[in-house]
Amino acid sequence: VRMQFLQILSRKLGSLELLFQIPFCQKQFPHTCLSTSVCVYSKKKKGNSYEQVDQEKYKNLVHSVTSYKTSAQTPETILEEDNWLYGPPAKHRTPVKARTKTPKNWVPLINPSKRILPVSSDSNTPMKIGLQRTKMPSVTRILQQTLSPQQVFYLERWKQKMTEELGKEGFEEYTKNLFLQGELFHSALESIFLSEEMAARDQGEDDVVAGYLSSVEHVLEDISEVKALESGVHHETLQYLGLVDCVAKYRGRLCVIDWKTSEKPKPFLQNTYDNPLQVAAYIGAINHDVNYDFQVHCGLIVVAYKNGSPAHPHFMDPDLCSQYWNKWLLRLEEYMDKN
Repeated sequence: VRMQFLQILSRKLGSLELLFQIPFCQKQFPHTCLSTSVCVYSKKKKGNSYEQVDQEKYKNLVHSVTSYKTSAQTPETILEEDNWLYGPPAKHRTPVKARTKTPKNWVPLINPSKRILPVSSDSNTPMKIGLQRTKMPSVTRILQQTLSPQQVFYLERWKQKMTEELGKEGFEEYTKNLFLQGELFHSALESIFLSEEMAARDQGEDDVVAGYLSSVEHVLEDISEVKALESGVHHETLQYLGLVDCVAKYRGRLCVIDWKTSEKPKPFLQNTYDNPLQVAAYIGAINHDVNYDFQVHCGLIVVAYKNGSPAHPHFMDPDLCSQYWNKWLLRLEEYMDKN
C-alpha cells in the first residue's frame, strides 16, 4: 500500500514535497527512500551517440571490412581483383633464405688472375664475338628454369589474363611483336654506337622504335667508349654463356649495359625483377672470359618506353653487383641440381 501511494504521488508535479509532511505508521518516511524514488522517475534515458551516425553513408565501408577474407588467394580471385588493381605488386621481395644462404661453389666476381692488356690502337672498334653453340646453358635459360613459385604464379596469371582478352592467336601475335620491337630497338642502338647515328635516327623516325630512341636520348649522352656490342660471353669456370647488349662507360665508369623495353614505368631497380641477376652474370662471365682483355665492376639497366617518356637508368655499383652475383650463384646451383 505504501509503495502504491508513493508511485501515485510521484507522477504528479508538485506533490513530492507533500511526502515530507504525511506520516506513515506514525513515523516520517525515510528521506533516503524518497530521494531514491525521485531519481528513478525523474531521470531521463541517456541517448546512444552511435544512433546519430549516418548508417547509410558508412554502409559500404562496414561491408568491406566485415567481408574481408584472410584465406589464400587463387588465380581466379586475383583475376577478379585485376579489374581494380594495376598489375602485380611494385615491390618484389626476395625470400629470406636467398639472403642468408651462401653458394657452395663460390667464385669471385672479379678474376684476380686475369691479365689486363694495354690499350691497343684499334680499341675504338667495339668487340662483337659470336655466341658459340655449345651444351652450356644460357643465362636466360637458367633464370627461367629457377623462378620462384611466386614468380611463376604471377607469370601464369598474366598469360591467362592476356589470353582471355586477346585470344590465343592474339596473345601469340602480341608477344611476337614485343620481341620484334626489342630486336629493332637493339639494332638501332647498335647503329648509333657504330657512328651511324644520323642514319639510324632517320630510319627510326617513322617506325616502331622511334619512341624508344627518344626515350633513351638523355642516357646516350652519358655513354662513351663502347667496348662491346651484342657480343657473346661465357664463364670458363662455371660453364654458362650469354649475349651482352653493350659494354661501355656510363658517366666515366665501365659497365655492362642491358637495354630493356617496357609498357609500364619501372622507376626502381626492384621493378626489373631478375634483370640485375642477369647483368651480374654477364659481368662475371666477361671477367672470366679470355676473349676480353678488360674487367667490369659495374652494371647499368636502362628501361626505355615506347611513348617516348624519359627512360629510367638503374646504375649498379660494385657492392650492389657483388650482392646480385651471390644471388646468381645460388640460382645457378639450383639449376645444376635440377639438371
